[in-house]
Amino acid sequence: MAEAHQAVAFQFTVTPEGIDLRLSREALKHIYLAGVTSWRKRAILFRNGIRMGVYPASPSSWLFIVIAIMGSMYARVDPSMGMINSIKKVLPASDRLTAQTQTVLSAIVFATGLWFSVIMLLRCTLKVLLSYHGWIFEPHGKMSMSTKVWITLVKIFSGRRPLLYSFQGSLPRLPVPSIDDTIHRYLESVRPLMDNERYKEMEIVANEFKKDQAPKLQKYLRLKSWWANNYVSDWWEEYIYLRGRGPIMVNSNFYVMDLLYVIPTHRQAARAGNVVHAILQYRRKLERGEHAPMKAQGVVPMCSYQYERMFNTTRIPGVETDCVQHLRNRKHLVVYHRGRFFKVWLYYGGRHLLPAELEQQFQYILNDITEPQPGELKLASLTAGKRVPWAKARQKYFSDGVNKTSLDAIETAAFFLTLDDEPHGYDPEKPRSMDLYAKSLLHGKCYDRWFDKSFTLVVYKNGKSGVNTEHTWADAPIIGHMWEDILANDVLRLGYTEEGHCKGDINKGLVPPTRLHWDIPSGCQEIIEASYRVAKELADDVDFCGFVFEEFGKGLIKKCKTSPDAFIQLALQLAHYRDKGEFCLTYESSMTRMFREGRTETVRSCTLESTAFVRAMEDKTCTDSHRFGQNIREAMLDIRALFNQKVKAM
Repeated sequence: MAEAHQAVAFQFTVTPEGIDLRLSREALKHIYLAGVTSWRKRAILFRNGIRMGVYPASPSSWLFIVIAIMGSMYARVDPSMGMINSIKKVLPASDRLTAQTQTVLSAIVFATGLWFSVIMLLRCTLKVLLSYHGWIFEPHGKMSMSTKVWITLVKIFSGRRPLLYSFQGSLPRLPVPSIDDTIHRYLESVRPLMDNERYKEMEIVANEFKKDQAPKLQKYLRLKSWWANNYVSDWWEEYIYLRGRGPIMVNSNFYVMDLLYVIPTHRQAARAGNVVHAILQYRRKLERGEHAPMKAQGVVPMCSYQYERMFNTTRIPGVETDCVQHLRNRKHLVVYHRGRFFKVWLYYGGRHLLPAELEQQFQYILNDITEPQPGELKLASLTAGKRVPWAKARQKYFSDGVNKTSLDAIETAAFFLTLDDEPHGYDPEKPRSMDLYAKSLLHGKCYDRWFDKSFTLVVYKNGKSGVNTEHTWADAPIIGHMWEDILANDVLRLGYTEEGHCKGDINKGLVPPTRLHWDIPSGCQEIIEASYRVAKELADDVDFCGFVFEEFGKGLIKKCKTSPDAFIQLALQLAHYRDKGEFCLTYESSMTRMFREGRTETVRSCTLESTAFVRAMEDKTCTDSHRFGQNIREAMLDIRALFNQKVKAM
């Protein structure tokens, strides 16, 4: 009720003496500030939209071209070779337009057309340059002259101070591999797993597919690649994620940990206040497109498409397939604590709540001693269980009334926050602390994270934090980039007082968090309990063992002139072979964000060379020199030759 009263700018009461009108100056002030903020945001978005629309040129370059054209005409030189006069002839006749004015307008029109032509030329040139990928396969520290020239050209045509989405129109499309390359790579990936007889059978099947079905399917694939920005990403999202009917908890969602050795404050509300404020600052820059785009080697831009749905996004369950709901300008988040849901407004007077104000709001929730309503405690387990029961329950029990209002508050929130009532984190004195910390972030109690939200921020009782992320909308590097920024701002920029509180003064005029209300009948409670049992069984089946390896790191591996990724892949295969006595089909994700709307591709790291290395490691008669010289060197040469073939195919 307090929130409703503060939101009203004026009240009137009809009395026998007339109408009693009362104005709320504070409410009017907030309305004014909110309006100013809204228009300021629109102006910034408009400005940034123009900057991205003309990139890699700049808006000021238009003025430069206009002045150059006008100056040349003043010097009686026509750089348009007669085009300005042609434009002048088609201008509508008017008594107000003198001959000189018509000439000026014609010159401006020509200059504008020339400017747009230059922009398109720069973009096309940049797209051609970014289609070259030979630099990836150059020996480390031995860059060829052609690659050096290429890097220089990319830097020249990339312009200055790009925004997050500036390169989207210049990124090349993901090429469709040829049928021969696809068949060859597939047979190569299964060869280490089959004996000679089974492999010959697979060759026959592959060749039959190549002759019969492959040509027709290849035509459809090429047709789609012509009109789609990326011929595979929408299918990847639909069939790999949204159509899965099993639980997304554990099977799909992933987690991100806090700093292992640093706890900025042990006050739960204070840590939540700083982290949430840092997230809001990150979101503001993201919505304006003001983050710098990621670049490989500081030169090659990565696609930024996945950042668009980081906030205000929820996976909505369906009977046959789910969908992703993405909204804009959501100004609240929903907080879960001890079985209760609270709605917290993130803005006050047209600005973000400050860290101390957020701490005050979260402390209010922590101090609340009310009990959960019937069915509320484990409500979020619906998002942890199978998708079909959740979809049917959502249609039947959450389509109207108070349940719909509360569910809408969750699904339209900027993100979800859990104030966990347990302490977690890495403690060197407790051997299993890492295991419990990871499992908590991965699945929690199976009902204290809203697994459908784009991400759930978890802040523990002892001040540690982490993130559980839904996988459909983006891959791990996207949330990782945000999390690095948040942790840096939390510790280095925002900081805490000596008592561990957020810096700043307490605002007593804030509206306290609003408790969400539910009316969950017994039938729905049975579905909630069933989903919880499914999720609990899945969580109990997770056997996690994590530890901090301190013997050496990637620095030593690089000194040996070996890729840390290749080192880990070989170590995994060696460990698996020692455990199982056989090899298996190995999946390693590879980022394809150098292409427009690229996500991931599969790397089959179990190869003939890697299996030969593993067998050599297990062969007691082999020497270290033999293991390194015969296997690793051949593997590197063969892998490089294979990559060069792929580049030529692209």
